[in-house]
Amino acid sequence: MPTPTAPTGHVITVCFTPGVDADWFAASEKVHDLLHINGTPTRRYQVRHRPLIGWLTRFFGYWLLDAARRCGAVTLAAGGRKSRLDLTGTAARAAHDAALRWRAWNTHIGATTTPARPFEDFLAQHHIAPSTVTLYEARRRFELQPRVLAMLAHTFDPYELSLYQAGEATYAGLHWRTALIGDALITTDGRLLTPATDSVADQFRFLNEACAYLRALRPDARLCAIATA
Repeated sequence: MPTPTAPTGHVITVCFTPGVDADWFAASEKVHDLLHINGTPTRRYQVRHRPLIGWLTRFFGYWLLDAARRCGAVTLAAGGRKSRLDLTGTAARAAHDAALRWRAWNTHIGATTTPARPFEDFLAQHHIAPSTVTLYEARRRFELQPRVLAMLAHTFDPYELSLYQAGEATYAGLHWRTALIGDALITTDGRLLTPATDSVADQFRFLNEACAYLRALRPDARLCAIATA
């Protein structure tokens, strides 16, 4: 059975059962043991402040990992107890930012250019006949399309083309899920959840499974987001 791997520059969410040692060093060890890569904590989660007592607890970083402060109040963290992390707020902010990007894309690109074929189509041609359609040629054909050229000119990521063309809800849906999970998830029992392939459909399948797992964790379970290096 091949050893699982994860590309560098990605984020992996590590989950811990309540009561176990769950600092960022323990999370990094889990990532290294499973993927043989190193990582450091990354502040991705907004911190939850409860009604009434939130005015007081906002100044304390208990049950949080690598917390960041703004004007003295704790605002972001790399992880911590699930009940202290504002997962809903984290997802909502990511969805809002993604929706703004999609609307800008729709105004400048979607409404002014014809639909284009995503890079996955050209990559499939490369896999079918690698000697005829090299990876360089597949990328060249993809980037020759007017819509892709327009995306490059306006600094939109052309390799998200299939997501943009699928509509605002789909585009925002992938990004809010990614904000919660990252690119992989390690369960409390040491299982590694990753997309089966690089396709958008498999990313959604993975993210839906990971989000459902995260939702089912107890409030006193702990999370830590690790950025691989």
